[in-house]
Amino acid sequence: MSSARFRSPVWWPAFGLLLLIAVNAVFDPGFLKVTVLDGHLYGTPIDIFNQGSRVMLLALGMTLVIATGGIDLSVGSVVAISATVCAQLLLRDTALPLVLAAALGTGLAAGGINALLVTRIGIQPIVATLILMVAGRGIAQQISGGNVLIFSDSGFEFLAQGHLLALPFAALLVLALFGLTHLGLRRTAAGLFLEAVGDNATASKFAGVAAGRTKALAYLACGACAGLTGALAASHIGAADPYQAGINMELDAIFAVVIGGTALTGGRFYLLGSLIGALFLQTLTLSMFYFGVPPAVAPVPKAVLIITVALIQIPRLRRRLLGLFRQEAAA
Repeated sequence: MSSARFRSPVWWPAFGLLLLIAVNAVFDPGFLKVTVLDGHLYGTPIDIFNQGSRVMLLALGMTLVIATGGIDLSVGSVVAISATVCAQLLLRDTALPLVLAAALGTGLAAGGINALLVTRIGIQPIVATLILMVAGRGIAQQISGGNVLIFSDSGFEFLAQGHLLALPFAALLVLALFGLTHLGLRRTAAGLFLEAVGDNATASKFAGVAAGRTKALAYLACGACAGLTGALAASHIGAADPYQAGINMELDAIFAVVIGGTALTGGRFYLLGSLIGALFLQTLTLSMFYFGVPPAVAPVPKAVLIITVALIQIPRLRRRLLGLFRQEAAA
């Protein structure tokens, strides 16, 4: 493998994830244990993939938006809206395909609103998506009537609780969507357009790239991912809570993308890095729980580790650190 590949930002979150897993394995020998029960795989590694699938899906869409130089703060609220829409339809005995179509349609509608505000009206992405972030939570509460909606539907609950080929269906679904997105972006010119717009929207426009349309498609994709995440969130607990569903998930998605090596300034993006970043966050959260860190304190070490991984990705800082180590070794 070439040295250029080893310099890829994806290696650093992968190294951080492996190091975190190693620390957990030292303190808990059963951390990596996987068992088979009724033909299904169970264990902490499987839980990490399953529980992290929702942030992985959000990070997938967030990567595309950030690649264009934008950001989407509304995805957490869109998750809440989508979850309540699914719950209301299920309580009315709506067919499963229509429920899933409604979840996807909700996300696309939200993404379309963000795209309109950013590309047509010209509002800054952080402000445009902040509007839906605030209003979306209220919309979800209106749809649910301010109540937590509890439902029972085995087909819908299979999305987050079912297994396929011995593995959690949610994790397989996210991996399949990742594979399709990767092929769509790396085997066509779409990925090049995203990076061109993120590097320099004005220059890309003069080069013949439809910058506005490219950004709009990124926001639509991000909204679609948020809509499907809402369905997974509701399926996971068999209920839709308009107050708590998707809370702070936009921050986890952004963290995962940044940890994965994609710069907030836009341009070159790393889908695989975003998925690894999401798994890193989920493993870290689980580690805090296992080590008995109080919930009020847990965000502090989480923030420290995230900052550490992000700093290591800065080439200039890495060179300085390597220079210090070489000086100490020489002394």
